[in-house]
Amino acid sequence: MHLLQVDHVVRKFGGLTAVNDVSLHLDDQELVALIGPNGAGKTTLFNLLTGMIPVTSGKIVLNKNSQSYDLTKESATKIADLGLSRTFQNIRLFKDLTVMDNVLTAMTNKYHEGFMTAILRLPNFYQTECEMRVAAEKLLAIFNLTANANTLAKNLPYGTQRRLEIVRALATRPQILFLDEPAAGMNPEETADLTQLIKYIQTEFKITVLLIEHDMSLVMNLAQRIYVLDQGQILATGTPEEIKVNPKVIEAYLGEGDE
Repeated sequence: MHLLQVDHVVRKFGGLTAVNDVSLHLDDQELVALIGPNGAGKTTLFNLLTGMIPVTSGKIVLNKNSQSYDLTKESATKIADLGLSRTFQNIRLFKDLTVMDNVLTAMTNKYHEGFMTAILRLPNFYQTECEMRVAAEKLLAIFNLTANANTLAKNLPYGTQRRLEIVRALATRPQILFLDEPAAGMNPEETADLTQLIKYIQTEFKITVLLIEHDMSLVMNLAQRIYVLDQGQILATGTPEEIKVNPKVIEAYLGEGDE
């Protein structure tokens, strides 16, 4: 049984079919890439998988702890609680909050306090706050952001903002992490560092990663499997070696060069 099973998912916007009969799966602790030309429907598919928009038809099922959850019936908040987290193509940090506060804000879905506990500032409230801060400090240390803990997110360099967004997604303690073009706008040195960071995340945090990316060198170095999306449909799937020589993929995407 796959960790995440996507069956015949369709998303229509009026007369436009953005995602058309897509089926795919993710297994536990694997790193999968989703590639395709601009406008292929990749980010729309991410939005469907994480509950940002509803499906028109089809089914998305999470199999976790011997239970199955139909994600097409759940809100984005519930889906996040079930262990699916994401970054965005356009960075969506809280720009006027510090690095530390961005991470702490992301942790609230895993640290729940009763209403009266929070209002009256009972001992459990302070214990929870302490646990969250310790966990946040550990994450910042792992990703070399400790020195930036009190810096406003808007004052960080672009590459560091990208890194913080990944840290914030990890702060929710996901089982599946969706990365939407994490290398966008990065220079070659930053992209090389990001490649190592994603490898580290997948192995050390023992999570599944689904990656949208146009940088083919990054994809080929990271992915165990690749899905190719074209005009809203799955064009091909396989290992990096298989995708490189697939004539349909070469004609539709790889032959165009990196975008």
